[in-house]
Amino acid sequence: MHKTALSLLLAGAGSVSAALEVDFGSADSIRAAARDVASDLMTYYDGNEPGHIPGIFQPPPEGEYWWYTGAMLWSTMIDYWHYTGDDTYNAVALEGLVHQNGPGLENAFLPPNWTVAAGNDDHGLWGMSAMLAAELNFPSPPQGEPSWIELAEAVFGILVARWEEDDVCDGGLRWQIMSTNVGYELKNTLSNAVLINLGARLARYTGNQTHAVWAARAWDWLAATGLIDGSFNVFDGALTETNCTEPLRYQWSINAGILLQAAAYMYNQTTGDDQAIWESALTGLTNRTLSVFFPDEILLEVACERAMICNSDIRFFKGVALRSLAGVVQLAPFLRDTMSRALRGSAEAAAAACNRGESGRQCGFGWAEREGNWTVGAPEQMNALSALVSMLVDEVAGEGFATAETADQTGGNSGSSEGGSGGDGNENQSGDGESAGARIPVALGWAVVGLVAALL
Repeated sequence: MHKTALSLLLAGAGSVSAALEVDFGSADSIRAAARDVASDLMTYYDGNEPGHIPGIFQPPPEGEYWWYTGAMLWSTMIDYWHYTGDDTYNAVALEGLVHQNGPGLENAFLPPNWTVAAGNDDHGLWGMSAMLAAELNFPSPPQGEPSWIELAEAVFGILVARWEEDDVCDGGLRWQIMSTNVGYELKNTLSNAVLINLGARLARYTGNQTHAVWAARAWDWLAATGLIDGSFNVFDGALTETNCTEPLRYQWSINAGILLQAAAYMYNQTTGDDQAIWESALTGLTNRTLSVFFPDEILLEVACERAMICNSDIRFFKGVALRSLAGVVQLAPFLRDTMSRALRGSAEAAAAACNRGESGRQCGFGWAEREGNWTVGAPEQMNALSALVSMLVDEVAGEGFATAETADQTGGNSGSSEGGSGGDGNENQSGDGESAGARIPVALGWAVVGLVAALL
C-alpha cells in the first residue's frame, strides 16, 4: 500500500482495524495491544533458558542480532513496564542486565568476552539502559551488585576517559574502542551522542554539573565538525584520515532521537540564558528531525527503507527514536503538540503493520510506505512496542523521571558493593575483533556508502 492510501486509511478513525486491533482513544486498548506485541517480542529471546546466555539475543553466527541489541531490548521492556504497569518481564530484564555487566565498576557493561569487539556506541547503549532503570525506579540489582546509577556513572566515566582531546579531529569519541577493529578510523555520531545523553541525564539525576559540562562539550564538538549542521541535520560520522572535515552525510533516526532526548534533559534542568540556548537547539533539532524522518507524520528510516536495504542493525533504530521522542514530550512540554502528531501517526501505522506471520499479528518494518514492510523479527516487535507505549505518556505524567532526591530507595538509587557480576556476558563469543554493535556506517557495508549517499 502506498503512503497516500495509508494516510487516508488512518485519517478518519480513532482505531485501526487490523490483525492487531487498537483503539487509540482507549488507554486500556493500547495497553492490551502492547501486551500482545511484548509477548511476541519475547519469543525471540531465549537467554533465560538453560544453556543460553542471559541478557542478549543469540549473536552471529548462530543468531542474527549483535550484543548491543540486548541493551535496546531491556530499555524497551523497562519502558513497557513503566508505561503499562505490567511487570511480567521485569525479572528477566533484571537478570539480563546484571549478567551483561563486567567484573567491577571499572568494567561496567564490559563482560570479558565482548571487550575486544565492543564499540563505544555499544557500550554507551548499555549505560543508557542502566540510566533508564535508575530514572524509572526499576527494581534494584541483587545485593552485592552495583546499583543502576553506579553502572550508568561508570560507563559515562569510561567513555569520557576515551575522549581523544586534541589528538585527532580536535576531540570526539571513535566508533571502535580497539585500534585493531574495523572502523577505528571513524568518529561516529552515535558514540558521541550516547556520551551526551548520559551526561545530560546524570547531571539532572545527581546534580553533578561536571556531567553537564561534558554533555555540552561533546555537543559542541559535533556541531564544530558539522555532524550537526546549521540546519540541524545529524550526519553519521567522519573519518580521522580527513581530520573529520568531511561528514558522512547519511542520517539515522537513532542519532537524531538520542540527541533530541539529551537536549530535552539539558533544557529541563537549566534556567535563564542557558535554558534559552538549549530550547533553541531542541526546537531546531525537533523541526528538522520531523521533516527528515516523519513524512506524513510516520517514521521512515530514510537512508535505507525506500530501497529496502536496512539490515538487522538498522532495523532496531526506530524504537530507540520513538522512545526518545516520548521522553522529549515529558521533559519539554512546549513541544508536546508538535511531537504528539508524529508519535500518534507512527503508532497507528505501526499497529496497522502488525498483520504478518503465522499469528497474523507479527509486526513489519515498513510503516510509512508499506511496500517496505518486508521483514519481521525482534527489531520490528521492539519498534511497534515502542510506538504503542509512547501513546501512554499521559498515563504516567505525574511520575516523571526520578532524580537522586526523588528515587525510590528500593529501586534505581539502591546502594551496592564495589563488585560486579563477573559474568562473561557471552560464553561463546568469537573474539574476532569485529564490532559487536551498531556497525554504523558500516551497517550497510563500507562498500555501499556511495549507494546510501545517492539515496538521500
